[in-house]
Amino acid sequence: ELNGNNITRIHKNDFSGLKQLRVLQLMENQISVVERGAFDDMKELERLRLNRNQLHTLPELLFQHNQALSRLDLSENFIQAIPRKAFRGATDLKNLQLDKNQISCIEDGAFRALRGLEVLTLNNNNITSIPVSSFNHMPKLRTFRLHSNHLFCDCHLAWLSQWLRQRPTIGLFTQCAAPAQLRGLNVAEIQKNEFSCSGQADAARAQLCSLSSGSCPPMCACSNGIVDCRGKGLTAIPANLPETMTEIRLELNGIKSIPPGAFSPYKKLRRIDLSNNQISEIAPDAFQGLRSLNSLVLYGNKITDLPKGVFGGLFALQLLLLNANKINCVRADAFQDLQNLSLLSLYDNKIQSLAKGTFTSLRAIQTLHLAQNPFVCDCNLKWLADFLRANPIETSGARCASPRRLANKRIGQIKSKKFRCSAKEQYFIPGTEDYQLNSECNSDVVCPPKCRCEAGVVECSNLKLTKIPERIPQSTTELRLNNNEISILEATGIFKKLPHLKKINLSNNKVSEIEDGAFEGAASVSELHLTVNQLESVRSGMFRGLDGLRTLMLRNNRISCIHNDSFTGLRNVRLLSLYDNQISTIAPGAFDTLQSLSTLNLLANPFNCNCQLAWLGDWLRKRKIVTGNPRCQNPDFLRQIPLQDVAFPDFRCEEGQEETSCIPRPQCPQECTCLETVVRCSNKHLKALPRGIPKNVTELYLDGNQFTQVPGQLSSFKYLQLVDLSNNKISSLSNSSFTNMSQLTTLILSYNSLQCIPPLAFEGLRSLRLLSLHGNDISTLPEGIFADVTSLSHLAIGANPLYCSCNLRWLSSWVKTGYKEPGIARCAGPPSMEGKLLLTTPAKKFECHAWCMGLCLPTAPRRGQGTRWDPLLAATSSCPQGRDCEVALDGCSSNPCANGGTCQPQDGDGAAFRCLCAAGFEGPSCRTVSDPCKEHSCENGGSCVPGANNYTCLCPARFTGDFCEQPPDFCSAELSPCQHGSTCVPTSQGPRCECVPGYVGTNCSEDFDDCQDHRCQNNARCVDELNGYSCLCTEGYSGQLCEMPPHGAGQPGLCERAECQNGAACVERGSRALCQCLPGFGGPKCEKLLSVNFVDRDTYLQFTDLQDWPRANITLQVSTAEDNGILLYNGDSDHMAVELYQGHVRVSYDPGTHPSSAIYSAETINDGQFHTVELVTFDQMVNLSIDGGSPMTMDNSGKHYTLNSEAPLYVGGMPVDVNSAAFRLWQLLNGTSFHG
Repeated sequence: ELNGNNITRIHKNDFSGLKQLRVLQLMENQISVVERGAFDDMKELERLRLNRNQLHTLPELLFQHNQALSRLDLSENFIQAIPRKAFRGATDLKNLQLDKNQISCIEDGAFRALRGLEVLTLNNNNITSIPVSSFNHMPKLRTFRLHSNHLFCDCHLAWLSQWLRQRPTIGLFTQCAAPAQLRGLNVAEIQKNEFSCSGQADAARAQLCSLSSGSCPPMCACSNGIVDCRGKGLTAIPANLPETMTEIRLELNGIKSIPPGAFSPYKKLRRIDLSNNQISEIAPDAFQGLRSLNSLVLYGNKITDLPKGVFGGLFALQLLLLNANKINCVRADAFQDLQNLSLLSLYDNKIQSLAKGTFTSLRAIQTLHLAQNPFVCDCNLKWLADFLRANPIETSGARCASPRRLANKRIGQIKSKKFRCSAKEQYFIPGTEDYQLNSECNSDVVCPPKCRCEAGVVECSNLKLTKIPERIPQSTTELRLNNNEISILEATGIFKKLPHLKKINLSNNKVSEIEDGAFEGAASVSELHLTVNQLESVRSGMFRGLDGLRTLMLRNNRISCIHNDSFTGLRNVRLLSLYDNQISTIAPGAFDTLQSLSTLNLLANPFNCNCQLAWLGDWLRKRKIVTGNPRCQNPDFLRQIPLQDVAFPDFRCEEGQEETSCIPRPQCPQECTCLETVVRCSNKHLKALPRGIPKNVTELYLDGNQFTQVPGQLSSFKYLQLVDLSNNKISSLSNSSFTNMSQLTTLILSYNSLQCIPPLAFEGLRSLRLLSLHGNDISTLPEGIFADVTSLSHLAIGANPLYCSCNLRWLSSWVKTGYKEPGIARCAGPPSMEGKLLLTTPAKKFECHAWCMGLCLPTAPRRGQGTRWDPLLAATSSCPQGRDCEVALDGCSSNPCANGGTCQPQDGDGAAFRCLCAAGFEGPSCRTVSDPCKEHSCENGGSCVPGANNYTCLCPARFTGDFCEQPPDFCSAELSPCQHGSTCVPTSQGPRCECVPGYVGTNCSEDFDDCQDHRCQNNARCVDELNGYSCLCTEGYSGQLCEMPPHGAGQPGLCERAECQNGAACVERGSRALCQCLPGFGGPKCEKLLSVNFVDRDTYLQFTDLQDWPRANITLQVSTAEDNGILLYNGDSDHMAVELYQGHVRVSYDPGTHPSSAIYSAETINDGQFHTVELVTFDQMVNLSIDGGSPMTMDNSGKHYTLNSEAPLYVGGMPVDVNSAAFRLWQLLNGTSFHG
């Protein structure tokens, strides 16, 4: 199981030799490439999961040697094509999942080898066509999904209709996307004669995709070697593009990364345009082998780093645009192969410095843009000023941002002697304090907070740190963390970023656990000091990565034994100190792997000189590397005798002692399985918590065991985030069941025997987000039980016999605020409330009769059982009564309020109470000492000074206000740096100038000449204007750039022939007319209605003649800031209603199976952003999904009815009479029309 890691590539030999492996799980990694042959050795492999990765292509013959493979999951990747030989060899495959990819091409014969296939999912892809009879050879197919694709239902897809009709139980919701007359129709219901073909377009579509030479992506346009995919909403680069293309245009999409070898197959490429995307990551070999490429356009993205060698081999490149990104790192050799580059733009990035020689190899460079970067003009940038003076090619006006004496001055105009490094000057820019200059990439982390850094030494001792700082300078050679409070060394990978580190000092901390791999990447470290800590055992995994270690100091710990695996891999250690531990025995051969060991200190340990230690005396005499004379502590007759002086026969064992040797302490209990900090002990018949659970466990699964109460030892695991105790026999909780679990976010107690839960059972669980009490015997909960659980967003309390009297009225109101209960829990009593939902039943319905106000009172004991509250007794006769059970103790009888707090019983609930805490204490029972500074509001670095009952803020210089919230006004008239009428905007990094059109520069001081790069044609003259330019045309020419030749007499203009519709304006662009659509319209002539803006409160859309209703797939994109509003409504007495209620999407559905059901989205969508609401209805079932998340399902049971298809479907509102009727019948909770 390798799930959830950061693996990016599977190499050919990564799994070589694993011939017996049956299950391989690689889901949720970052895998973008799997090399052919990676699985060849796994002849026994049965199950392979590669879902939720970054795969774009599927190599042919990848599974050719996996004849035993029966289950393959490739869903949720970016796969774009299925090659003909993709599954060749996997003849026993039964389950194949390919859903939620970007598949647009399936080669003929791709599934031909899969004759035993039972499950095939192809839904949610970009499939437009499928080769004839692709599935005819699968007689065992029982699950088949093809919905949510882009099927073009012409004559080439007629075979699929007949195939689906013959198999009515599979392939549901498979629908046509085109042509227009068939859009939205189920493929199986279309007659053969309706699948028609005509003309050249259909003939071209008939040519099934072939991966050998590539094909034009269905959403793009291809002609004359140009592939045009501009503005198509792409999130990844299409695969299998035409190999002969010379230019690809991918600008104005949502592409986030350029994967390895993305363009390498297309050797004829001359121009790539990826501008205005969301690219933040580029693979180093993305452009490898493109020897003809002369233009690469990457401006307007989110690139922060240029990987080493990314432009390697691009010898023909002439234009490289990297402007408007976030690049802070330019390596000295970044452009070394670009000898023919004539224009390079690095304008508007985050570059602070450039290494000397960065532009040396650019022999043909004519234009260089470096402006709008925060350059630090110190001695390291002197070379650039010299370079620009000798080569006046920088035309954008690059300026210094720091130090202050050079701010806003042009770099090329500053004298060399002004570039100096001085300890008296500040060389960083506000907002970039985390970085300082560094030779490799001019950006390195500065000293961690409160630490001192000098000459490679990072001094962080005596700071009460509890963990290693996350960001340490890359140049660090010695790291001092001694005298702190670090208890666990976590495997965070921090040392992989410190290639020069030689020494680590962690002495005098509280280290009791070192996670395996904590020192991964620390191969250069030669000294590790762990003196005076709390280690009880050592194993080789703790020191993995310390390949170059020479000195290991483990003095003054609590180590009790040394075993054969303690120091495996430390072949270079010369000095090992185990002085003053608790070592009583050492396993034979424990030091054999320490091949370079020359000094060993074993003094001050209580050695038990029995037969198991007999080898050590002889070993010490031969090696002569031990310091001093380690002595025996036991048995008595050998006490204080040096080990090497004891004769071999005197190392004796009592009978039965021979087998008790030192073995590695398991990182995981024998009954459990452990993966990093996740421990699973499910279904092991446990009655008590097993020993040996790692102290740093974050998720603990104890479900399906025999626990009768919550294990008390749980409170010792302070890092727990999830505890699963479901399906046990727990009958009660105490007020201390979950103490010290402040990080717990998920607690699962479902399917136990819980009846009564005390008011303080969940006290202190402030991080808890999900609590499941489903399937217990709970009839009531005391008010205030969730007072501490302030983060709770989901409460599962269904399948409990809830007695919905006034005692539960508080719970009814509580779950309705924020929809914390998903609409599952129902009342079991009293009779008038039986079967009603806790979430949707009005709180006023929760009533009490005068004779029935008891809460969780015991009835007479049953044989073999304790006392319990019987909701059925209360529901049928009256309240429990009798001499032992007639008096309800109030909540204050147990004096729950501590530290002088006053207890007040709450009305209507025998066990509820409220504590009025004395000054200085807080919490439901006044047990927490209040700290007025714990949640202080001091801003801008203000210090909180506690008082008796409040606090004051001590503000730094220039900040004012009660909470230091008012910063100095750098935009005041006397401080503002902005010129030429520009607007000064205060920000957290200092003032920012918003220039009026026509001016540029940090302070808007520079008048920009817009004619520098003008595009006027036909000898027109450029006239510089404010924020632009105009072209003065020569006689007869016209157009914005004078590009239009003289018109013939009487010839109509381009816009006269354009026929723009719906009020669109027409503008001429070169040789074509462009319709500029009004908002809400689209298409070449603005003939399509794309969106509707509901402004007036009585606006609505009405649809009639609904086909196949209520079987439908409806998707709305919604943007609103309102809490309530009608989205969809259809019906009369039976109905379907979708509305916005308190910001959530609520679906109410009643196909005649009273009472109607409702579901709510967990998400709110009224934040003013666009959200996607998807509704799939099929007879009595409804699926609701928000923004592509997991769907919520509502299935109405009972007799089958369908809605009245003759009733109109209203969108955004409805007529007044329909609205009032629906509101009166509780079909709508709020009748407001939609606004947005």
